[in-house]
Amino acid sequence: MSKIKYYYDTETCKYERIRVSKWDVFLNVLGFLSLVLVAGICLIIVFDSYFESPKAARLKKENEELQFYYDMLSKDMERAHTMLESLQDRDNHVYRTIFEAEPIPVSVRNAGVGGVERYKELLEDGLEREELILNTREKVDKLKRQLYIQTKSYDDLLNMAEDKTEMLASIPAIQPVSNKELRRLASGFGMRMHPIYKVKMMHPGVDFSAPQGTPIYATGAGKVITVKSSFTGYGKQVEIDHGFGYVTKYAHMSDFNVKVGQTVERGQCIGYVGNSGTSTAPHLHYEIIKDSQKVNPIHFFYQDITSEEYEILVQLASIENQSL
Repeated sequence: MSKIKYYYDTETCKYERIRVSKWDVFLNVLGFLSLVLVAGICLIIVFDSYFESPKAARLKKENEELQFYYDMLSKDMERAHTMLESLQDRDNHVYRTIFEAEPIPVSVRNAGVGGVERYKELLEDGLEREELILNTREKVDKLKRQLYIQTKSYDDLLNMAEDKTEMLASIPAIQPVSNKELRRLASGFGMRMHPIYKVKMMHPGVDFSAPQGTPIYATGAGKVITVKSSFTGYGKQVEIDHGFGYVTKYAHMSDFNVKVGQTVERGQCIGYVGNSGTSTAPHLHYEIIKDSQKVNPIHFFYQDITSEEYEILVQLASIENQSL
């Protein structure tokens, strides 16, 4: 039961009862409800500011974890890219230099992966972190493409290494006759006095003086392409195709130890020193043809002699004497 309230009326000098109208009650109730509403809003604001709902807390934790793993992925990609750059640098400036191959152009190394259309499906999905996802996807695709190019480069290098091994075994690299004392080189490459015509003429090889029947050796691996005899010129001669643009000629022989089409190895006996053709004494005339051009054989005697012995041979070959 509500209390009855009174007030003192100075005119009547009596206590009169306070009568509350319905409007006053309505205003009082409305004021109370407004106060409660304002207080509730303030409490919600304070609660949201200092306290998180379980759902918000869970989403926040997930976002933090995703950011953590994204940062780890970005660092891993940076490390992988750094390692790839190191491999590319060694590829271009070490391995390809060894094999005398051109470096892979930067335009190819950069490995373009297409424009925005490549990620059309992702764009159509309306992702929340679209820019972040697209940026990561582009980096991954570019890294994959660059790695693919590098693996193909290593395939090429492997093929070049195999070719290099074969080339090193095939290129003429030894003297065609035994010459341990370095006394058999009789005439070098260049303008020399012709033994018959007695005028200076181009001597397109080197002459090794040796007794009749001295073994002649293939200076590199290859295939015999010529075995023929003549009463003039080169006399009995053998030609070997070594591949890679190299052909060697052995002339003025007395006898053959090979036939056309036969495969020979470096150091294999292919015939014997003679005095056939236009020759004035038993000797071997030896030529090297590179890409259809006759070159100085003296530069190819490097496998069976020391650097000091090579210098001696160079000096002997430079003497402008008479060819045999």
